[in-house]
Amino acid sequence: MRRRSSTAARRRVSVAALAVVAALSVGGTQATAEPQQDGNPLNTAFDQAAAEYDVPRDLLAAVGYGETHLDGHNGQPSQANGYGVMHLVSNPDNKSLHRAAELTGRSSSRLRGDTAANIEGGAAVLRDHADALGLAAAKRGDLDAWYPAVARYSGAGEAGATLYADAVYEVLAEGVTTVVDGEKVEIAAHDVAPERGAYAARDIGTASTDYPPALWVPASPSNYNSGRSASINKIVIHVTQGSYAGSISWFQNPAAQSSAHYVVRSSDGEVTQMVRDGDTAWHARDANSSSLGIEHEGWVDDPSWFTDSMYRSSAALTRHLADRYGVPKDRAHILGHVEVPGNDHTDPGPHWNWNYYMELVGGSGGPPPPSDRYWVDTFANAPGYDSPTSTNETGTLHQGTNYVFCKVWGREIRDSSGNFNHWWLRTDLDVGPGNQYVAAYYLSRWGNDEAKDNNGRDIPEC
Repeated sequence: MRRRSSTAARRRVSVAALAVVAALSVGGTQATAEPQQDGNPLNTAFDQAAAEYDVPRDLLAAVGYGETHLDGHNGQPSQANGYGVMHLVSNPDNKSLHRAAELTGRSSSRLRGDTAANIEGGAAVLRDHADALGLAAAKRGDLDAWYPAVARYSGAGEAGATLYADAVYEVLAEGVTTVVDGEKVEIAAHDVAPERGAYAARDIGTASTDYPPALWVPASPSNYNSGRSASINKIVIHVTQGSYAGSISWFQNPAAQSSAHYVVRSSDGEVTQMVRDGDTAWHARDANSSSLGIEHEGWVDDPSWFTDSMYRSSAALTRHLADRYGVPKDRAHILGHVEVPGNDHTDPGPHWNWNYYMELVGGSGGPPPPSDRYWVDTFANAPGYDSPTSTNETGTLHQGTNYVFCKVWGREIRDSSGNFNHWWLRTDLDVGPGNQYVAAYYLSRWGNDEAKDNNGRDIPEC
């Protein structure tokens, strides 16, 4: 058996950057950054939750790894409205968050935002499913016996539940060593032969007719339009903000009101088609009728999901689709969701390797066509102002990946280390109104009096 090894990249402000921000003078006032807070260690949380609810520790951790790579994403929801390391969900078809609150006595808000509580909630829900399925106390230490409970934990339909449980048992078979926020977490490799029970005969999808290497698992008819009103002239690359099986399940949920033509798995590049090429998936707003959408398992802020297997499989799919429908293999026609005008998404994000991907597709790289938004990374929370000369704060643009519209020359922002910038970027604040200004000083990738986006393009003047 082989062991997976990954270092989950977590962008954090460095000590030096914190010192810079603390010393930053803005209109005579001090801008300070919040100190980093250490959460409860993951290993302790898994050990305690496993012991309290009599769930095998490695099984519990494998479920978390399959869901999120053990990244709680600061309490932000997934595409399916799931939260935390254990992806406790609150949507019409899956109410595991509410069930966890009932079982643990903890509030939904704590289960969403506190990692240890979230892991406890996941353990409680797993045990609840096991009890409902009649798993005897004497069998709780047997990893193989938990397969039906894991399948139920997914909240998915038959095909999605089987894919989900199989992925968890693949993690158990291979083992995992990963580092999350500096903490090493290990899941041992086990000899597993899962007892699938009623899931043994479940059909996990027939072969796709549009793309034979793919499985066919249809999305809910409520989530796409039959037929097309325009010819296919572009392919849009997405990231699911969730797991492979979870995303398949979500697109089968009539409440989703979204879909994609294809979903690609991180671990091995498996592809599932959910909407026929000739039908219109709901994935890119105004571009839906003229595009094909490919979702990739993972999260935009965590590059550990973007494996070589995924890149190669997705590139083969994109190459096939481009050849079949006459789509040019260039960055003007193979786009990220973020690059489609009229959208407010950030995927596939700054960690997606476009040059490598386009090389695999067999097309040309280079920057995408201009759009009305330019994507940038900021190294700390940036105060917003209603003009490039104002000193009255109107809100905050959070640290991370953000979009801006244009730039204006304004008052100088300078710190004690000599870093400075006169450019101000018009954007919509995360906290506060839209069409405000933040200093280009906060851009992570560029130097003094530079204002470029993540692709190295100069941001245009307003």
